[in-house]
Order: sequence, then structure tokens, then C-alpha cells
Amino acid sequence: MQSVAARSLEYCRKLTRRSGSNFFYSFLFLPKPRREAIYAVYAFSRAVDDVVDEVGDPTEAAENLAEWRREVVRMAEGQATHPIAVQMGAAVRAFDIPKELPLALIDGCEMDLRNRRYDTFDDLYDYCYHVASVIGLMCIEVFGYQTEQAKRYAEKLGVAFQLTNILRDVKNDAGRGRIYLPREDLERFGYADTDVLGSVYDERFVSLMEFQCRRAERFYEEAREALAPEDRPSMLAAEIMGGIYRRILREIEKARYDVYNHFVSLPRRQKLWIALRVWAAH
Repeated sequence: MQSVAARSLEYCRKLTRRSGSNFFYSFLFLPKPRREAIYAVYAFSRAVDDVVDEVGDPTEAAENLAEWRREVVRMAEGQATHPIAVQMGAAVRAFDIPKELPLALIDGCEMDLRNRRYDTFDDLYDYCYHVASVIGLMCIEVFGYQTEQAKRYAEKLGVAFQLTNILRDVKNDAGRGRIYLPREDLERFGYADTDVLGSVYDERFVSLMEFQCRRAERFYEEAREALAPEDRPSMLAAEIMGGIYRRILREIEKARYDVYNHFVSLPRRQKLWIALRVWAAH
């Protein structure tokens, strides 16, 4: 019979594989102990994010997130009960992941219960930090790093990933009543909330999306500039993720930003090819 730890690891591993996540292909290149810890980080991040997207009642979702907060406290003490939390707790202890980081991720998920619009990019940046950069900061603890610049790298790359997700998912998010494109940007291009909700594709939207893609590209560049040479070897997995997400951004641009009528995704073979190419260059 498998131990609790073995069952929890298998649970996280299967969840990560089934998800078809863009991250999965970068995990393949990690040494086994780090790969198993990253499976836990991914599974935990996916679980708390799914609370908001899959639980229809906001009150129930808030209580579920509160329970995950309690699990974070328990997992730091080796007393977690959920299979994901058991494995995440092992990763937290093995790689000294600060408890504040998984709690900050839960803070970010709670923002989705309170906010369906963001007035400024500064407001959106704070959201991106909590739901994406925080995951990157947990990951680099597992990857290992030598300089404090690695934290800036993780923060900027996480924001770039989240902005890419936002641009790809404009239509799906609008279907849930959420608009992540800042109001100040919509106003700048004469595009309205009702246009987003109605999937209006026109030159205003093209100009708006071109502006957003350039902004996301700047964050990829800022991340690249923040990566110190001595940290590059340990950040292979992150660089593979960056290669895959940057390709998604390129595909959005190639579709002339028509994310209303084209859901941009990469086939598995292309993701694997990008992973192998980044690995070879590394």
C-alpha cells in the first residue's frame, strides 16, 4: 500500500499531466526532487485558482479559499489533510518556500471575487503579481538561485505570463463577466466595456490589443534583462515557459488580435519543440 506522501505525489503528478498546461513541458527538464516539488506548486496554484472559476456561489468560493488558508498553516507544520497540501507542504519545507507566498496567491484569487474591472494598469499589475508573479517566486525557490535579481526576474516574467493569458482569454473572461483590460486603456482607444462583452472586433480593438501586446513584450524583455548569468543554468524551466508563452503572444499578433473568433493555443508538438530548442540553447 502506498504511503500518504506517495499518494499525494501521484495525485499532483497526474493533475499536472492531465491539465495539458504550458508549464508541464518545462517541468520535464528538472531533476526528480525539484520536478516533484514543482508538481506540487503547480497543483496547489491550480487548485486555488479553480475555486474561483468553478464554484458559482461567491460565498462558497470565499469559504473554500479560507479553508485553503487554513491548509497553508497546517502544511507548514506537516499537518495538511488535502493530498495537494500534503505534497505542497513537503515542497515548502524542503525548499524553504516562504509561507507568505502561497497566502499571497490566495489573496490574488480573492481579488477575482471582489473585482470584475480594473481602472488602471497599476491596479492590474497588483493583481498579476498576486496570481502569477507569486507562483514564479515559489518556483525559483525550487529551481535555486544565487542572486536577488532572480526575484525581479520571476516577478516580471510572471506579469508577462498573466498579461499573455489575459489577452488570449478576453472572450472567455467576458463570458464570466470579467474584463481585465484596464478601463484607462479602453478609454484611450474609444472602446467600451459593452464592446468587450459583445465581442466587437474592429480597428479600435486591434489598436487596443496591439498596445497591450507591446506592453506584455516589454515585461518579457525586463525579465530577460533581470536574469543574471549565474542564475541562467537553474532557470532553464522558467526560460522554457517563457519561450512557450512568448510564442502564444506571437500567435495572437499573427491572428491580427482576433481573439474573439480564434482561441490561440499551441499543439503539443510545438510546445515540446520550443522546450527542446530552449534546452539546446541553454
